[in-house]
Amino acid sequence: MAARATSSGTISFGLVSIPVKFYTAASSEQVRFNMLHPKSGARLKQQLYSPVDDELVERKDTVKGYEYAKGQYVQFTEDEVKALETARSSSIDIIEFVPLDLVDFVHVEKSYYLGPDKGGDKAYRLLNQSMEVKGKVAIGRWAARGKEQLILIRPYKDGLILHQLYYANEVRNFEDLDRGSEFEFSEKELDLAEKLIEQLAVDAFEPEKFSDEYADRVRAAVDEKVAGKEITIAPEAPKAQIIDLFEALKKSLSGEAEDSEDAEGGGEDSAAKPPKKVAASRKVSKKKTG
Repeated sequence: MAARATSSGTISFGLVSIPVKFYTAASSEQVRFNMLHPKSGARLKQQLYSPVDDELVERKDTVKGYEYAKGQYVQFTEDEVKALETARSSSIDIIEFVPLDLVDFVHVEKSYYLGPDKGGDKAYRLLNQSMEVKGKVAIGRWAARGKEQLILIRPYKDGLILHQLYYANEVRNFEDLDRGSEFEFSEKELDLAEKLIEQLAVDAFEPEKFSDEYADRVRAAVDEKVAGKEITIAPEAPKAQIIDLFEALKKSLSGEAEDSEDAEGGGEDSAAKPPKKVAASRKVSKKKTG
């Protein structure tokens, strides 16, 4: 089955423009569990709660805040946030070409395959082969999801792959780690370590040889429970009740009027009927947020 492009763009450098399509290079296949209520088997939903006001808050009633100091926030409206975002663009602007062996791949955040779009086949292959021969990769910027992404484009097999990179301030300094004490190793120790490495050395990395054994065990356990009919059918969540506040107010006022008449002895059965209880306030249940 042919891969489906997720978006399109144009690689630009100098006077060269190469139309390309984006394809997701990888997707997580990790097994995940959902949180259920043990009593009913219903899936639990998260809610937004204000501990200061002791109330649940609808997502639409929230505002964004940036914590510039401990416990101190600057608020932004949706319009203010959008005004700060980078204008959406399909252009992938190459700034420079650098040697591949000088790139530290700890900066790689996410990867996309790039394929040629209409009319871009020749320029696409030319860029691939030129970078391959020179041993260089392209560093540039790509406006995506409201902010400028730092990216790297490198030749990959007979095409191109784009790596979305972390900025330098997003990568922790390895020098800050405690790497233990310094040691001087003897020739015999080094020779033994090298021989052990050689025993396990292979000519190429073959990822298909490996599988997620934890995920395999979980799926096997799921199949076993399904075969044994150990299945929980989640009950359908009740629809949110829509309350007409105007009608509720009318009924409340009508009830107050009837109570007033009963208290004054206006009705024949007033002595037999207990007075109605009128709530001082009506609490409207808030809809849970997912």
